[in-house]
Amino acid sequence: MANLKVDTVSGIGTEGTVFDGGLKFRSKNYLTLPKGTTTERTATSSGISTEIGSIRYNTDSNKMECYVNNKWMIVATSSPNLDGAVRGVWAGGRLSPPAFSNNIEYIALGAGGSAIDFGDLTLDRGMGNAFGSRTKGFFMGGQGNSPATYNDRSDSIVFASTGNATDFGNTQTSMIGPFGLSNATRGIYGGGATPSNGRLNEIGYITMSSEGNFIDFGDTIGGVYGSDGLASPVRGVVSGGQQPSTSASNIIQFITIATTGNATDFGDLSYTNYNAASSSNAVRGITAGGYAPSSATNQMDYITIASTGNSASFGDLTAATATAKACSDSTHVFIGGGSGPNTKIQRVNISTAGDAVDWGTFTARDELCGSTSNGHGGL
Repeated sequence: MANLKVDTVSGIGTEGTVFDGGLKFRSKNYLTLPKGTTTERTATSSGISTEIGSIRYNTDSNKMECYVNNKWMIVATSSPNLDGAVRGVWAGGRLSPPAFSNNIEYIALGAGGSAIDFGDLTLDRGMGNAFGSRTKGFFMGGQGNSPATYNDRSDSIVFASTGNATDFGNTQTSMIGPFGLSNATRGIYGGGATPSNGRLNEIGYITMSSEGNFIDFGDTIGGVYGSDGLASPVRGVVSGGQQPSTSASNIIQFITIATTGNATDFGDLSYTNYNAASSSNAVRGITAGGYAPSSATNQMDYITIASTGNSASFGDLTAATATAKACSDSTHVFIGGGSGPNTKIQRVNISTAGDAVDWGTFTARDELCGSTSNGHGGL
């Protein structure tokens, strides 16, 4: 066996050096792989070819990719091992109407069962929303108890631990009913409603690794209340909600998370709704339940996030529900609570259409402040 000791190999042409047999790297530093955009990974006139087993880093999706069975596949990654699985967290909501709660509960999404107490929000509230990074979850907006006013509070928790939330910053406006979504870096809220201004069209964002108030991102298509958001690493998608002239909407709109600007039309839901629950993996997004428009429904729709177009029917919830909140890991969406109030956490398999199954339970609640996980599709 020969040893080749070099610092850098460069200028080796389009084909490169070919090594027969095993190749070992003993460096204690790192190996930099080829990287580029989604467009740049395909065959081009410049002689770049695709070969089975090729591996690269996609700068659009921020994911590792491997060429298998004549197509590029994302290399699976996972969140830190918490209780054997990704953690899903639900917070706030009405536990004993008409009062709101500050209670936070969590569950290991891969295990099911009864939710476990996590800690408390900084104040009692519901009708807010949430998003999360791999390390932190954020809950913003909503209505409190005493005084019964709308708020601009943003709380954060650390997924890996349990304990009370801490005050993170403030949204641009005190409101109820915003949407929430994020990738690994940016957290975004939008829409909502106030007593004086009605349906809001504002979108704001934060960098989740640093504390501070939300910054203006752009505007939604019309003012929108009671919509919900989902995300891939690149794109955020918002479905349904009430607009100023409608009791419920079927509009789907999207933003590019890494930039700022106004939302763009994506397509239409198969049913009008508001106060539905949405979540996703990196490829497919699910919208479940909601008021459609005056009574709760058990309908679910799905979209392919990277494309645009109308949603399609996915299946049915185990029971009609609205004001639930959803979170996800790479394979399933989990829909918790909702009108009733009820104790159910329902689960659907994202990659295959079909009906939900009952997966776990937590304290009965509706009009929650939000739900998020450290393994959703935006990461």
